Amino acid sequence: MNTLIHIGKNYLKLFALWVLLFDFQRILFSIHNWSKLEGVSFGEWWLTFVYSIRLDIATAAYLSVLPLLILCIGLIVDRKWMKQVFFYVLMFEVVIVSLIHAGEINAYTEWNHKLTSRVFMHLAHPDEVFRTADYLMTFLFFIYAALELALVWFIYKWFFKNPIKSFVERFTCAVKVGLAFLTFVLCGGFSFLLARGGWQQIPINIDSAYFSKKYIVNDISVNSAYFFANSYMLYLRSDIDHLMPKIDPVLAQKIVTELFDYDKNHEELILKNKRPNVVFVILESWAAEGIGCLSSTKGATPQFDALAKDGLLFTNIYATGHTSEIGNSSIFSGQPALPEIAITLQPDKHRKLRCLNQDLKSLGYSSHYLFGGDLKYGNIGSYFMDHGFDQLIDEDDFPSGLSKGKLNYYDRGLFKEFLRRINGTKAPFMHCVFTGSTHSPYDHPKSSRQNWKGKETDFMNSLIYADQCLGEFMRNCKSQPWFDNTIFMFVADHGHATPQYADYSCTEFYRIPLLIWGQPLKDDYKGQRIDKVGSQIDIPATILYQMGQGYDAYPWSKDLLNPNAPEFAMHTTINGYGWVTDKGSTVYEYFQKKRILNTFKSADSATEIEKGNAFIVEVYRAFKGL
Repeated sequence: MNTLIHIGKNYLKLFALWVLLFDFQRILFSIHNWSKLEGVSFGEWWLTFVYSIRLDIATAAYLSVLPLLILCIGLIVDRKWMKQVFFYVLMFEVVIVSLIHAGEINAYTEWNHKLTSRVFMHLAHPDEVFRTADYLMTFLFFIYAALELALVWFIYKWFFKNPIKSFVERFTCAVKVGLAFLTFVLCGGFSFLLARGGWQQIPINIDSAYFSKKYIVNDISVNSAYFFANSYMLYLRSDIDHLMPKIDPVLAQKIVTELFDYDKNHEELILKNKRPNVVFVILESWAAEGIGCLSSTKGATPQFDALAKDGLLFTNIYATGHTSEIGNSSIFSGQPALPEIAITLQPDKHRKLRCLNQDLKSLGYSSHYLFGGDLKYGNIGSYFMDHGFDQLIDEDDFPSGLSKGKLNYYDRGLFKEFLRRINGTKAPFMHCVFTGSTHSPYDHPKSSRQNWKGKETDFMNSLIYADQCLGEFMRNCKSQPWFDNTIFMFVADHGHATPQYADYSCTEFYRIPLLIWGQPLKDDYKGQRIDKVGSQIDIPATILYQMGQGYDAYPWSKDLLNPNAPEFAMHTTINGYGWVTDKGSTVYEYFQKKRILNTFKSADSATEIEKGNAFIVEVYRAFKGL
């Protein structure tokens, strides 16, 4: 009996160890991300340690199963040897949990959300991880992991002086095995009960730790290991049926068909001729809420604001997702995003999509894509290569003498090389450049003009620098012989936290710029603003119609200039999706299993929510059919 009591005590100590570690992680997270806690009271922060208990215990239950098994085996075999096994297994789990949390603490500064399966895309290219992080982030990653390991080491020394205790020798081997098995079944069954959160019909989920309207408070409360494990389960599969809203498939297909059932012909032709050169400038992380002409945040983008006064500016365009590879496939293939899925990482599917360069190729255009970093990221290079781009240029192809940061060449050098490449190309052409200085770690050249004060300082200063480089590039373009017959398309790959919006579950987080600019633009459209709600996926249809081409190969793309086209956009969040129309917006969160935003009036709410549900269900159905 004393031996069984000994196991019971050590079993409870395991739970205490894990809960103490999880609370220590919350303290480290709060210290590192102190600036993001502005407006959070001490009482609200303190409540994270209360509301987190159930999920912490559930996580501890999962993590305690294997050490429990070793404790039970220790009832039968030599305890000295098993004590070492118990220690190494426990510390292995602690290392995994600590690395997850150390990574999350640092990534949160840039991502504004907890660590998800997105990290596996980065880990496929480890050099990219360390190049994205600045030296301080890399240093702190190891420091935080070491601190958490040190804490557990001291707790272990205190709690587990003699964790393994065998049955007395008078019991036969069969009896020892039977009692060890019974102990494991009883304690394991109790662990299972704690892991699911109790006897209730629906097991515990991440939303059990949510209690605040502030996203960062909820993120602190939610157990990092539990959250990451949920995301990892999604990463292992592209089958996300269980996450899709419940709607009759026939009804869903009918609703989406009606959304695209409009007269495709119209007279809003904005170009002086149908065969201009096309230059895409993909602006890394340029969120609309950081741009002067699109928001109340003034002073960071005077060059872009000046261009907008002479171009056609779309003010209500939304990114489909939150990563660059998703943004690129949406811009060039009109492909909507899906939660936890990047189609560029699945060649068997993305090769079946149409890409804008393929349509322009039939019109005699050459196609070129330039990036100052590594195009292996997100499989972007392979995506464009599979779709027949004539030329792909990344950091390995840049000439010597250009300044470079940790992640990529600075925007000034990038645009210099871009201009050189364009000048060496015969018209007609489609040239694309993907900027990089507004991506973490923001290690761009500093100047006295980059002195932004307040929230998101590093990003906003990088935006100021990027805007300066954009202005220089456009001034240099004006003296080139191809300039008069070239249309420029400025669009961001995705949004970013800004001084106004940092919540990744907020619809405004995904609003981005789209500007059509150039001499081929008719004078009547220069300086105009179009407030129609749309998305990156609408770019192929919009361009091709202006060139006199059809766009049936882009079934999800609608013509933004067509007055008959309805106004809507779908975007994914980290754990859900949003639906935006001219009547409002809504966001559904998978893990909370509820709508966390709904600005539609009561008269429109049910209908618009049903449209959003139908749209994502149909997108997913089409994705599975590729």
